[in-house]
Amino acid sequence: MDRHDVLTVSEVARRSGFAASALRFYEDQGLITASRSTGGRRRYERNVLRRLAFIRAAVNIGLTLAEIRVELASLPDSRTPTKADWQRISRHWRTRIDDQIGALERLRDGLDSCIGCGCLSLQRCAFSNPGDIAATTSEAPGAAYLPSGLRRAQPAG
Repeated sequence: MDRHDVLTVSEVARRSGFAASALRFYEDQGLITASRSTGGRRRYERNVLRRLAFIRAAVNIGLTLAEIRVELASLPDSRTPTKADWQRISRHWRTRIDDQIGALERLRDGLDSCIGCGCLSLQRCAFSNPGDIAATTSEAPGAAYLPSGLRRAQPAG
């Protein structure tokens, strides 16, 4: 491999916008790979920048690390992914993004109507959960009135 085809941790961090600790974490998680120099320093192939851009986009739309790992595992190891490869693995994102957009619009419109309704009463406002009715009527934990596209299960911890 030509020395121009590999990048150091600091070069990848600078170019990707991820901290070096994030790079190590993603490597530990199997999302990216690095080789080692004769001195034991990490060296990344240049195409790791595309993977990191993918990771950033995937995290921003709400994919979990497990989902990201599955998607990245479908990319070829023997060559740099092509535009067609990226399109194939991101195709199903359109539905997810459309669902999130719809949920955000419902939230925005609900807030507009609530703010503009003139009731000025938290006791009658559906968003404020008067009398804690969600405790007996909702099966969803947390922000039960938040549109479902904006709620995700939280990892146990």
